[in-house]
Amino acid sequence: MKRIILFLGTNLAVLLVLNITMNLLGVGRYLTANGIDPAALLVFAAVLGFTGSFISLLMSKWMAKASTGARVIDPQAPRDRREAWLVATVHQLADKAGIGRPEVAIYEGAPNAFATGAFRNDSLVAVSTGLLSSMTEEEVAAVLGHEVAHIANGDMVTLTLIQGVVNTFVIFLSRMVGYVIDRAVLKNDRDIGMGYYASVFVCEILFGVLASIIVAWFSRQREFRADAGSAHLLGAREPMIRALARLGGVEAGELPKSLAASGIAGGGIGALFASHPPIEQRIEALRRQTA
Repeated sequence: MKRIILFLGTNLAVLLVLNITMNLLGVGRYLTANGIDPAALLVFAAVLGFTGSFISLLMSKWMAKASTGARVIDPQAPRDRREAWLVATVHQLADKAGIGRPEVAIYEGAPNAFATGAFRNDSLVAVSTGLLSSMTEEEVAAVLGHEVAHIANGDMVTLTLIQGVVNTFVIFLSRMVGYVIDRAVLKNDRDIGMGYYASVFVCEILFGVLASIIVAWFSRQREFRADAGSAHLLGAREPMIRALARLGGVEAGELPKSLAASGIAGGGIGALFASHPPIEQRIEALRRQTA
């Protein structure tokens, strides 16, 4: 909770500084004189930017189950030894990480796994049948440790907050640029013209690309932290290193877009947009980690 409050406070401060800077530079007065209220626009952008992100987060468990067909294992009545082991392992790791015991699920598909959920004490860890059949129990345990570390680190919530912040700036800056181009460049002194709408459309694409790079960078950093978290929970680096090496030798299963950043493995278009670092870099980072 402290981490979330600090993060929100920091970004609210950034928004406040941006607003003050605009006023000091006279941008705020210029916009106000032309019928634009920067403060109101900033509030509008923040509400719009964060709402979608938080709705997705709150619905994440339901969406994950529906989109992957994941079946939650009844901890009181697992179907077989494998399911009983999965539940017991996730619960042991969760207890060690100091979080509530997640739901544990299995879904049909190529090797992959993910964790999701809006709350540390009400989350979901799911593994694919392909991952279970291609790894040893020790390697699977390392993957489960990686997913539990994501939950313990609050990665789902923090990624949602970051997405909300960048969404806010994309919406705000796109409309600011649109107003300036429409009034100052195209000299439209009447109602909002086509220049505004065209500028906003183009700017949202351009700023959205930049925002995606920022979000992808954070996603890659959290993968390194989750790998290290798995090593800490298991008390050794080798199981996670072997699990990553195994993943590097198979074609990882694709997850729905909403879950792509949550998987144990993932990709992206080019290095800047990748949600996960290359397997080789993750293994090297673990090897450099202090035992």
